[in-house]
Amino acid sequence: MAMIGYHASHEQFSPSELLHYVKMAEQGGFRAAMSSDHLNPWSRQQGQSGHCFSWLGAALQITHSIPFGSLSIPGGWRFHPVVVAQAAATLAQMSPNRFQWIALGSGEALNETVVSPNWPAKEERNERIRQAAEMMRSLFRGETVTSKEGYHYADEARIWSLPEIPPKIFGAALTTQTARWMGGWADGLVTVNKSMDVLAQVMQAFNEGGGADKPKYVQVHISWAETMEAARQNAFEQWRVNTLAPEKCANFRKVAEFENATAAMRPEDMDEHLLISTDPGEYVGYLQRLSDLGFDGIFVHNVGRNQAGFIETFGREVLPRLAG
Repeated sequence: MAMIGYHASHEQFSPSELLHYVKMAEQGGFRAAMSSDHLNPWSRQQGQSGHCFSWLGAALQITHSIPFGSLSIPGGWRFHPVVVAQAAATLAQMSPNRFQWIALGSGEALNETVVSPNWPAKEERNERIRQAAEMMRSLFRGETVTSKEGYHYADEARIWSLPEIPPKIFGAALTTQTARWMGGWADGLVTVNKSMDVLAQVMQAFNEGGGADKPKYVQVHISWAETMEAARQNAFEQWRVNTLAPEKCANFRKVAEFENATAAMRPEDMDEHLLISTDPGEYVGYLQRLSDLGFDGIFVHNVGRNQAGFIETFGREVLPRLAG
């Protein structure tokens, strides 16, 4: 059975709230945690966005055993690869073998154009993260890096405080094309829930690209509540802006654009985008199918604000049935 982890959604909860929830998740039986990386939330109703690296330092200290991983966008806008490497190395040094991976993605204009007027095409953004991965690996090896060509300038950059075990550099992919390309250079794959058929295709593409023996993780969005009406309404209020196609999510620059693009949606429209249920058994079956598909780790994101109830219910009625 795949490892079942908890997703910490910075866009929806204040950093202090998330510390409380990730501690609850560890106590409730979740075996790992994953952090998002945003400067802006996707919508005003979500309304938060703490700094992932600041939060991870605290989260690793208040929990006791679970490993962590995080998304990051070292494309040279908010984060230069040297800065990401230093932050990740510091976390891994303070919490040996617990800050285990960082997943590099090509990012969203929503977060990156706040500090840069330029937002290149996907092809350039991909090349930026590939070059970032090479630079970060060199820094994790203790090498001094000078790079005056390409997208990321560095002049005798070095990370002086290194962990014994550096974090793995994963790739964050939404499509088969990106997954196949990442299979050749990433240490593992992180993707996001789609239909089982699409997830199987993304996994196959990563394997064919060179990732067959590498770990593969999936973040799944669900909406649990005590009633179906509440579960569906939670999904609608908090996550409808995240139902847009990947190219829109990547290229919209303002929160209002996401809200306007989903203004005509209804609560019942959410059923086709994520699992909405009150039944723990339905979640057991769903997570088991993802594990059977071949994922090594599954990070569950309950999209409603009812995190405490979700963690308690899954800890009591879902996770024990998936143990082993």
